[in-house]
Amino acid sequence: MLITRFLDPGRLVDNELELVLDGFHEADLIRNLVPYYRFRMTHILTRLTMGSISLRLGNQPHIVLYAGHIGYGVDEPYRGTRLAARSVKLLLPHAHAHGISPVWITCNPDNIPSRRSCEIAGGTFVEIVDLPPDNPMYKIGERQKCRYRF
Repeated sequence: MLITRFLDPGRLVDNELELVLDGFHEADLIRNLVPYYRFRMTHILTRLTMGSISLRLGNQPHIVLYAGHIGYGVDEPYRGTRLAARSVKLLLPHAHAHGISPVWITCNPDNIPSRRSCEIAGGTFVEIVDLPPDNPMYKIGERQKCRYRF
């Protein structure tokens, strides 16, 4: 059973990396958005933000096939340090606490760093799917998504 209300994620820490909750956003039916959490990837000692990661609470076809349950971005100076993979590993138990299983992450086929992050985090590559022309990502020029199952 999928839980779409706020659940306290607790402290999400891996060595010097901490995922700091930026907010929980309720569903927005007008904009067709599912509820989601947004976290900052933060260095414990310096408190510098190194990127962000979100957890989307929904199993709609758009989420499962194209957007994914988890989306992340690492700020350029911190790329190549496995922050995305480590952040995904920290967030997976919270996704499971919400009843999300499997967890899906998608990325563009040519985004090799993101594909590698999914693999390092333990994801299994399933397929590459074509985006339908009515998908908002298609409208900004994207055409396909790799799908990884966790």
